[in-house]
Amino acid sequence: METKIWTPDELPAAVRAIKRGSLVAFPTETVYGLGADAFNEKAVGKVYAAKGRPSDNPLIVHVADPEQIDAFAQRNEWADKLIKAFWPGPLTMILPVKPGALSATVTGGLDTVAIRMPDNDLTRSLIREADTPIVGPSANTSGRPSPTIAQHVYHDLHGKISGILDGGSTRIGVESTVIDLSTDVPTVCVLEKSHLNKLKLF
Repeated sequence: METKIWTPDELPAAVRAIKRGSLVAFPTETVYGLGADAFNEKAVGKVYAAKGRPSDNPLIVHVADPEQIDAFAQRNEWADKLIKAFWPGPLTMILPVKPGALSATVTGGLDTVAIRMPDNDLTRSLIREADTPIVGPSANTSGRPSPTIAQHVYHDLHGKISGILDGGSTRIGVESTVIDLSTDVPTVCVLEKSHLNKLKLF
């Protein structure tokens, strides 16, 4: 397989790849993600194969708009507050998944799903135009450093994915804060330093 590197002007090619069940690496403000249609179980399986990722390790789902969440997960009051304060941005929320909405391939067999809305206009356009949320773990072979430029992805995953949407260097370069909202008491699982003071307000 020849892996393409697409410029922002070539977004339609990336959209077509997602729609046909192929893998597309995409930029975010944190690191590059490896995208596939979250509702296409076969496509999601390709993500695990390309990364060499254990199948019981759940995937994060990226959305272009908060309303997309309602198709597959259950929002609560905490989620709505955090969405208003932090999205789009490097905050991932773990929410209860709606029964039957996502395959176990996405959730790793859990009854929850991790979700975020990236602060990257190009990637939100990709998701919006593909008309589906997309899974998006870091676009690297498991165990290797997370990629911050398209060339990192190309050198690591060339021949394993359809293409890379080149959005330049990522702004933050580390993974997002993760908050578990699936229980009565929200739990911070991973904390990105810039969120510390703002989260104290909650």
